Amino acid sequence: MKSALDKVAEELEEFTDDIAERAVALSGVAEGTVQTVSKRSRLAAYPLDVASGRRHVTAMSDGLAQFGKSARAAIESASKLGDADTADLFTEVSRGVDKLLWFVEAHMQAKD
Repeated sequence: MKSALDKVAEELEEFTDDIAERAVALSGVAEGTVQTVSKRSRLAAYPLDVASGRRHVTAMSDGLAQFGKSARAAIESASKLGDADTADLFTEVSRGVDKLLWFVEAHMQAKD
């Protein structure tokens, strides 16, 4: 049986695939190896000492909020460049991340 956090991971994977596909469509290269992603990520490193469910959910919530903020910055950048398709993609990502953030935070409140 899948956990609630499995759902979050699956949806985030879909977003990363969509972003990679857009990069390739724009003649870019999708460098998706673990090493490259780790090196270039703007997200804070996930804490390795998370032991409690509450801290795990808090760390996930923080990462989602940071990713959502980056997606909104990407909307603005793409719009300034006149790339409506990329702006639309990041708008979809932003909405999806906001929904996941709500889902994770609701999960945290339910555990109180």
